[in-house]
Amino acid sequence: MAAGVPTGLAQGDVDRHGGTSHAVQAVGEHHTALDEAAPAAVRPKQPPEHGLSPVEGELPHIANPSEVAPKDARELSKLFFARLDELEEGTQEYQDVRNTLIELNLALVKFAATRFRARSDQMEDIVQVGTIGLIKAIDRFELSREVEFASFAMPCIIGEIKRFFRDTSWDVHVPRRLQELRIELAKATEVLFQRLDRSPNIAELAEYLGRDEEEITEGVVAANAYTASSLDAPLDSGSEPGAESLGDVLGVPDDDMEIVENVQALKPLVEQLGERDRRILQLRFGAEMTQAEIGAELGVSQMHVSRLLTRITTRLRAGVLSDD
Repeated sequence: MAAGVPTGLAQGDVDRHGGTSHAVQAVGEHHTALDEAAPAAVRPKQPPEHGLSPVEGELPHIANPSEVAPKDARELSKLFFARLDELEEGTQEYQDVRNTLIELNLALVKFAATRFRARSDQMEDIVQVGTIGLIKAIDRFELSREVEFASFAMPCIIGEIKRFFRDTSWDVHVPRRLQELRIELAKATEVLFQRLDRSPNIAELAEYLGRDEEEITEGVVAANAYTASSLDAPLDSGSEPGAESLGDVLGVPDDDMEIVENVQALKPLVEQLGERDRRILQLRFGAEMTQAEIGAELGVSQMHVSRLLTRITTRLRAGVLSDD
């Protein structure tokens, strides 16, 4: 638990009609230490404000669990965990006790979130994800382990937050194996740079990490997917608005290149045609004559020219597609 967090309980948690002595009686003689640690946090069972079914002599009533000090929350959590073990999952009382445990321990989430203060723009998401980790910890915790709940819950909370960053921080999704390799490469690069006084190459990284060069190369390539640049971003960060951007210097598909490729692919196929067929192709696609004009030129009907063109183009198309 973070040092310097003030102990004691928030004002307003005490039931003005109950009193300290009744609160101690409510939790039993086994928990009389709470009378000194949190005299104002607990009160005897009365008609529940938070939906908790009154269980005589077992649980104190907490008016505002989220305002209980961390030190007192630890002691109270033990009582609620003990009661949770006795209840049947799915009942209303089970849900009420579980919800109280979540509110009592939200301070753990806020403390864990401070480790990621550099991502202040995502702090709301971090707290929400951390709360999911807290809920998972509550569902898995067992008092019989004789471990403080805070010690058990913190790795769950931090792990959930790190998983959130791993799944959402990358602009392009890559397998988890490569995400973890990127971290290893970053650490290895820093160490080797200090040692060699230059950036390490693939072979040196592979030797340092005990991995294949192929795997290291894959990790280096995958690391480029962590962040992506906009095509509209200026090439020079100090450029004025409207300056040349990355998209301005990138190539685009050239339709003329496709025509060149098709012509080269058709040449050997056209050479295999008979003289009349090549003549018809030259008149139709070279001289751009109509079928009627071609028929007049060759002394045949327009219908016959149409059938000849269909047969020729079908043959050429089949030849090109078979080559592909």
